[in-house]
Amino acid sequence: MASVIKENNDQLKRSMKSRHMYMISLGGAIGTGLFVSTGYLINQAGPGGVILSYLSGGLLMYLVMLCLAELAVIMPVTGSFQVYATKFIGPATGFTIGWLYWINWIVAVASEWVGAGMLMNRWFPDVPPWAWIALIIAFMFLLNAISASLFAESEFWFSSIKVITIALFVLLGIAAITGIIPFEGLSSAPIRSGFTHDGGLFPHGFIPVFMTMVAVNFSYQGTELIGIAAGESENPEKEIPKATRNTIWRILFLFVASVFILSSLIPWNEAGLTDSPFVLVFDKMGIPFAADIMNFVILTALLSASNSGLYASSRMLWSLSKSNMASPYLSKLTSNGVPFRALIVSAIVASVALISSIVAPDTVFLWLSGISGFAGILVWMGVALSQYLFRRRYMAEGNRVEDLKYKVKLFPLVPILAIIMCLVALVGLAFDKEQKIALYYGIPFTIICYGVYHLFYRSKYEQTVGQSEQKNGEGVSEPASASGNAG
Repeated sequence: MASVIKENNDQLKRSMKSRHMYMISLGGAIGTGLFVSTGYLINQAGPGGVILSYLSGGLLMYLVMLCLAELAVIMPVTGSFQVYATKFIGPATGFTIGWLYWINWIVAVASEWVGAGMLMNRWFPDVPPWAWIALIIAFMFLLNAISASLFAESEFWFSSIKVITIALFVLLGIAAITGIIPFEGLSSAPIRSGFTHDGGLFPHGFIPVFMTMVAVNFSYQGTELIGIAAGESENPEKEIPKATRNTIWRILFLFVASVFILSSLIPWNEAGLTDSPFVLVFDKMGIPFAADIMNFVILTALLSASNSGLYASSRMLWSLSKSNMASPYLSKLTSNGVPFRALIVSAIVASVALISSIVAPDTVFLWLSGISGFAGILVWMGVALSQYLFRRRYMAEGNRVEDLKYKVKLFPLVPILAIIMCLVALVGLAFDKEQKIALYYGIPFTIICYGVYHLFYRSKYEQTVGQSEQKNGEGVSEPASASGNAG
């Protein structure tokens, strides 16, 4: 294989199995977006509209995950899409995507810590939320600091609770729809109550459907964590494709089935009026302690997402450091292969973001949230564009597509369609009054990142590349797909 691939011994411990990788991905995606925000989306787009939105978002997730899997199998590196964008789009774009993704998770982690403290306050009203937040921060930090395998195992069980809850919800929902179990307020033909109620499938027309597609895309984000974890996979060639398939189909089923059940059982004009539509459904099924059950599940979802977020942000910061796009101080590892300094910095900055969400929600935290909202779509677009450019260069250098251990079959349709859908989502932000703030702060921050790279990091990166090329001769290595150890 020609210089399209090079070796890179990243030193991190390869201790993650396939079950860890897809549960980490599930854990990153299944959160309050599904458990809480779905009711609002049903209210805005109607039952047919929200299902269409989730199918559309699922298609984009599917396309991006296919692109990511091809790249991650042949180049299983920590930092994945930042490294891919650097190599195939350009170092300035890789720099920008890396920092956007880092901020994306920093803000998410801060928000989840705040939410977890508030949920604990439901059961322990006499204990101040800050005490729970401090305890949660310490717990999440320890899970990430000891070893990657401990983080992966804890995330596996956190995610399992969410998956089991959704699976039980779907089964109970089907039983309620078919009349096997009673459901308060439904006639003998319950499936019709939600879909034909007061305006039918699209009570507000099709424009709100387009608007909700933007919010739904955010619900699927987190699935790309498979790429971040690829650098610590025991057997990337075997486990990344398996984890990708498991993630895609489980996420699609869990999300679409849940939304179908909710839309069937809750009239659209009643949805969005409660904190969680799942609580409303469980209450009408007569499930005892429904609110407390969902409080526990949502708390688990927040802990899971913050656990994954701290992992993702520390690995991305470490990857940037290894590429000379952040301080070399952050590239040091513990004996267990944990980027401890990058983890400490990520935890501290997330804590500062948490404080800003309380003391400066209309300034500092608003800026951070806007950048975070913009980042997810840009990262996904970067993944698709990287795969498109990789494949073109791979073939131009005389390599055979058949030699790829995992390949996107419908090339170039898959990456091009993914890029177009990401562009549509970005345009959609401008028409959503709740989300347009992402453009106001995301675009200027992106421009600043490009400027910072060219002013302060370009020469450092080029020096690193030059040293690497001298070390590797002409920069040509053995076929990574053949050796199974591309890094």
